[in-house]
Amino acid sequence: MKRSTPVVLIAAAMTLLSACGGSSEATSDAGEPQAGGTLRYALSQAPTCSDPAQSGSNQTIYVARQIVDSLTDQDPESGEITPWLAQSWDVNSDATSFTFHLKDGVTFSDGSVVDATAVKTNFDAIVNTLGAIKAQLGASYLAGYTGTTVVDPLTAQVNFTSPNAQFLQATSTPQLGLLAASTTSKTAEERCAGDNIGSGPFVYASYEQDRSVTLKKRAGYSWGSDVFAHEGEAYLDEIDFTVVPESGVRTGSLASDQLDAISDALPQDAPQIEAAGGTILTTPNPGTPFGFYPNVTRPVLGDVEVRRALIPALDRQELVDTVLGPDFKPATGTLASKTPQYSKLDDVTYDPDKSREILDAAGWVPGADAIREKNGQRLTFSVTFSAVFAGNQAILELAQQQFAEVGVELVLDLVSGSEFTARQNSGDYDSTYGNSTRADGDILRTSFALDGRNTNRRGPIPDLDAVLSAQLATTDPQERKDVLADAQQLVADNALIVPTIELSQAIGAGPSVHDLKFEASARLQFFDTWVQ
Repeated sequence: MKRSTPVVLIAAAMTLLSACGGSSEATSDAGEPQAGGTLRYALSQAPTCSDPAQSGSNQTIYVARQIVDSLTDQDPESGEITPWLAQSWDVNSDATSFTFHLKDGVTFSDGSVVDATAVKTNFDAIVNTLGAIKAQLGASYLAGYTGTTVVDPLTAQVNFTSPNAQFLQATSTPQLGLLAASTTSKTAEERCAGDNIGSGPFVYASYEQDRSVTLKKRAGYSWGSDVFAHEGEAYLDEIDFTVVPESGVRTGSLASDQLDAISDALPQDAPQIEAAGGTILTTPNPGTPFGFYPNVTRPVLGDVEVRRALIPALDRQELVDTVLGPDFKPATGTLASKTPQYSKLDDVTYDPDKSREILDAAGWVPGADAIREKNGQRLTFSVTFSAVFAGNQAILELAQQQFAEVGVELVLDLVSGSEFTARQNSGDYDSTYGNSTRADGDILRTSFALDGRNTNRRGPIPDLDAVLSAQLATTDPQERKDVLADAQQLVADNALIVPTIELSQAIGAGPSVHDLKFEASARLQFFDTWVQ
């Protein structure tokens, strides 16, 4: 039995950028926090949906996280799971059953009660109504879900067909946050309209897709997470989110006091922000790093030796130094270094001679233009990325040059967000480029398992499949970390990702903003934030 007690890539021009290292939260010596006021915040991309259960992108989660509470929370420093809506919990010996004891007196913003039935209706809706297409992350966290038993009004027992050790951490995510029955009874599309009812410290006041979102403080809120720095209601009266895709416009508006905080502050924007008395807040993302996800059903990338040769072909430090700046890190494994179960891998290093040796041994020889060939086939592949990741183009252009140095041709394939999703679902790509954020190594299962996203379109790999399943059945933290270390190595051995850099969040905050903080998965939490 386990019981708990009190826990976009930002790409710039292809020039060397330098900036002062940022801090991890907006704090000052301004004195005691002040209640009231409006925070004006610019998102770099439009939220894709107002529903926390269907959220995936950082900009979407920045908004949706504020209206929904989760059963648990995760301390961003220690990684410990701590109480939120659940004041305690029990996990059976094989992690197939999780019993949550809920706080009394919690309500959704429509006045309905947060109880064990709400836990059941939320999880049932994710599995049966939204499904894996609409709620990719939430559905993966509930893999093997058989249902929730309402033991009594404040006790919910969540059951699975097989061990699911990652589930406790999953209950801290916004994707498994609880919404009122008036929301969970709707279709997936209806749940994106901006009228979602949660129990969080803020509520939706207005939602204009692709333009703006306004959140207002929830009066009477008094059941915050143990991670929060204060009790009671949020300090801010209102948060006004506007969508401002142009980095220069966001920065100029912050510097001229038209905005209080902005997403995706570029390194070259730091002098202007700091000159106006602001600061750049940064934190690295846990999860899988940015990288190429090869489709192993394609002729060239179906050759595991080609995929293995791509990993040492990349100079990741050059990618960081040339395109990004000092607040970013080169990838050093198949998990980002902030992930609790991260292991550094010797395979993920720059060694172009090793890359050439692998390709030579596999029969790929340089052609007339130095691009390699084998049996009349050219060593070329494309990388598909969406407009959401358009800022990554500078990284990909430099990677294109680095691959060419070992005889590999990379073709950039920029598509719209909707086409990216359609192509990813159909498998119509050579490789995709992206990352996934989560403060738990189970993100490997979500990304690479046969019953996960399986962006590689792979068939069985017995050793890898075994460890991805084994970590779900391992409840001891150190033992699970060891199993996940094996999983990371096997992902690299099979070159299911060609890592590039680790994502970091970089937020520009004006001088009047205080205690703007990142939660465990590097997304913003506005509960403790206040404006002067």
